[in-house]
Amino acid sequence: MPYDAERGVFSFAGGLERALPAVVQVTTLGRSGGPSSGDDEPRPISAGSGAIIDAREGVVVTNNHVVEGGRKFTVDLTDGRIFDAVLVGADKATDLAVLKIEADEAALGLTQIEVANSDGLRTGDLSFAVGYPLGLDQTLTMGVISGLGRSGMGDRIEDYIQTDAAVNSGNSGGPLLDSRGRMIGLNTSILSGGGGGNDGIAFAVPSRIMMYVVDQLRTTGEVRRGQTGAILGSLNPERSRDFGLGFVRGAVVEDVAPGSSAEAAGLRRGDIITRIQDRPVSNAGTVAATIGIAEPGTAVQVVYLRGGREGRATLTVEPRSEQTVTIGAEAVSARGASFRATADGLQVAAVEGGSPAAQAGLQAGDLVAGVDGTPVSALADLNALATDGEHRVSVRRDGEEIEVVLP
Repeated sequence: MPYDAERGVFSFAGGLERALPAVVQVTTLGRSGGPSSGDDEPRPISAGSGAIIDAREGVVVTNNHVVEGGRKFTVDLTDGRIFDAVLVGADKATDLAVLKIEADEAALGLTQIEVANSDGLRTGDLSFAVGYPLGLDQTLTMGVISGLGRSGMGDRIEDYIQTDAAVNSGNSGGPLLDSRGRMIGLNTSILSGGGGGNDGIAFAVPSRIMMYVVDQLRTTGEVRRGQTGAILGSLNPERSRDFGLGFVRGAVVEDVAPGSSAEAAGLRRGDIITRIQDRPVSNAGTVAATIGIAEPGTAVQVVYLRGGREGRATLTVEPRSEQTVTIGAEAVSARGASFRATADGLQVAAVEGGSPAAQAGLQAGDLVAGVDGTPVSALADLNALATDGEHRVSVRRDGEEIEVVLP
């Protein structure tokens, strides 16, 4: 524990104070929802936090859900200054967004936060969350890293850091710091037992993913993800019993697209991927998170189980094809969802985070009854999804028929 001999107290202030001026409040302004009076001035619709990662260029990273739906944005600094900002780009799949402060470089005089590689984190490390929660001024809370590689909590690409540092509404987009004041993640969401308050379970996007996404947004305004041709589903208790396994964590290879990198690597239907790049795999989302931030041409190492024996394969990440439907021998991937034929009918095996299928509300386990009013019963019937435009998909979920619109 660092000791401040002059004051006679233990304190982390020396390391943390350097980061605090780089933590900002982000206000998003959108169309007024009031009665029409001819006043079209945007009004505040949401607020959150952010971190300056490039002082020279005035670049701020925050959450996509903080800026979503906004027409204008403002950034408040700890010294009381307020700047307008423009949206450089946003990525729904990782819930990240990049803003750029609009001001002359010489007038900024900003401080930027130091970013550390999140790959070096260990459960039990101290962590500090900084932001603007519940309408308060800048607030610092302390906890530990409670877990790593968390996923399965939504429709995004997930590989979260879990912390028990207090995170509340308004902290979204603020940095998670290590004990030296370096940014290791971006606070994104919480699990709450009710009321939306802090219950000691918060999640942050690791800096490893954050910086990859930020660099792509700054360069091209969008994130271009790769693929391997493996159509994946998540291992769960029911499927674990079907495979005769004694565990419920892993990604199931539903099928492999012909001519793909996954086929060349020797993966087959029914393989259970348990590790990727030497990280344990919780579900299909873990694999999607790794492939989703890998440049085309990257070699990705996976460990899998087949018939009770462990195998290893090297997948080469390929550029994502413009083709909207990928057909395997026993599964189909379309618009970010994978489908397989079961005794009950065509079932959604997995939904890729941030994909059109996820945005439409399609869920793993849904049974597909029809596409655009036409009943479907075979995987080949899903070729209808290859045509451009929206498609209305009827699914059965928990005994009810629901219609979702795939963009």
